Amino acid sequence: MNAKWSSATCTTAVTMLTAALCFSSAALTVRGDSILGSKHDLSAGGPGTIKATSEREVCTFCHTPHRAISDTPLWSHVLSSASYTPYGSTTAKAHPGQPTGSSKLCLSCHDGTVALGMVVNREQPIDMQGGTTTMPVGPSNLGRDLSDDHPVSFTYTPQLANDSGELEDPALLTEHVRLDHNDQLQCTACHDPHNDQYGKFLVVDNTASALCMTCHKKYFWETSTHRTSPAAWNGIGIDPWPRSDRTSVQANGCENCHTPHDAGTGPRLIRFADEETTCFVCHNGHVAEKDIQTEFDKLSIHPIEATAGIHDPTEDLVGGTRHVECVDCHNPHASNNTTASAPNASGRLAGVTGVTSSGAPAFPLVREYELCYRCHGDANNGAPARVDRQFPETNTSDEFNPANASYHPVEASGKNQDVPSMISPWSKSSLMYCTDCHNNDQGPGAGGTGPKGPHGSRFAPILERELTLVDHQPEGTSAYALCYKCHSRDSILGDKSFSKHKLHVSEEGAACTTCHDSHGVAGVTHLINFNPTYVSPSDSGRLEYIDNGRFAGACYLKCHGENHDPEEYGP
Repeated sequence: MNAKWSSATCTTAVTMLTAALCFSSAALTVRGDSILGSKHDLSAGGPGTIKATSEREVCTFCHTPHRAISDTPLWSHVLSSASYTPYGSTTAKAHPGQPTGSSKLCLSCHDGTVALGMVVNREQPIDMQGGTTTMPVGPSNLGRDLSDDHPVSFTYTPQLANDSGELEDPALLTEHVRLDHNDQLQCTACHDPHNDQYGKFLVVDNTASALCMTCHKKYFWETSTHRTSPAAWNGIGIDPWPRSDRTSVQANGCENCHTPHDAGTGPRLIRFADEETTCFVCHNGHVAEKDIQTEFDKLSIHPIEATAGIHDPTEDLVGGTRHVECVDCHNPHASNNTTASAPNASGRLAGVTGVTSSGAPAFPLVREYELCYRCHGDANNGAPARVDRQFPETNTSDEFNPANASYHPVEASGKNQDVPSMISPWSKSSLMYCTDCHNNDQGPGAGGTGPKGPHGSRFAPILERELTLVDHQPEGTSAYALCYKCHSRDSILGDKSFSKHKLHVSEEGAACTTCHDSHGVAGVTHLINFNPTYVSPSDSGRLEYIDNGRFAGACYLKCHGENHDPEEYGP
């Protein structure tokens, strides 16, 4: 049998209700699972600040045995005539309209438009203490805009659950979470107005989002960090859970990021209007171990605060507006601590949609670079480059194409099988992550204790270590620290692979990037892609590098006033 009110249950409830109306609050024993002693006890003897001046009966504010507005459940309180703005989002499969059933009854007080004492079983409205008339402004006053509240008054069917893919079949709902007699989800699916034993009149204890998970079955949730983390607030800064008495990430579950009422962002009921603020409340070093928030104060960042309200889970990954938010890179329902080896994505990127090397959407992504290609691949080809190039290319997926003459081994092992400068454990068969170069300058990859990831760095463009991009700067372990992370400085300056490395880099002050393109070059070996700011065609009009075999080649160009027409070198 579907878990909802039967006619027999209703009859029993009405009989008990009618009897209860004969008693005042003073005559009844206070119980945790009773309306007595709860905020719904609006009688003069009630415990809250909102209560009557002299009325002693408890049930009369909602029910009456005679002259009821509706026969179920013998409703007494005058209904609101307000028109409401219902919840809606691009990901919602249900499309609620105006409130019906018990939700309309609840809103007769909770929309703030009808006096709390306006009942049909009294000749005059019941006077309330302190001059209160309607529901005061606050969390209990939902107003007429329900777009920032959990949707109600929609028919919850097996087809709806199937279409969503992340909703429980209504036939499997618990005895506590019930639909109404029209199979609609109402306020009473989550709230029992007569029972406050779990707080907020919830029908079950919502620790670890037990109530939420009765209906919502989010992909990947069971193994996610937000589902399992015991992290607690250290008491510094903003309270991350001001509406909850639970003290850990695990215990708060969904409510770390969402709130069922008065949400900052209507669609998906996010707690704050700015997506990143919702994340920063915990990821500021006061709940989560690492302080992510301050990373975005650095010189070079992923600009998550530059746009607002653009990200959408259903957005076009190929033709959409270029932007970045925390949830573009991290799925809060899925992210976990699982490690991986290049090119596979770690658990931090679990459940995220990416773009493959061929430009097709991938859900969930498998390789880390598929996340980067969402913004730095086909979808946003044409973003400005940091260094001018003889062969300009801003589509990173094209730069790492294994069909190229040369590339850093992000998608596939490199083609150059003879790289004497390689530092162990790197080898000719190694694969690497984009984040081996683009990462936090104070993270573990740089020898620091800060958080991992390309959130921000003092070295542009979000580089883990310094890399000088202009000529005429002193060579040193700092200036080219990023290159020297994987390539031995002694080997480079010892001219092991190119007989004039030391001359160019150390003596003439040419930057590594003046000759080499860090990502890849379609038609030239050894990542040669000259920077025309410093390198121009030779006197004969040629600007070209010729590969003449192992450690040998020729250059046709003019650089720093020197005409190479050609300049040849060998092993």
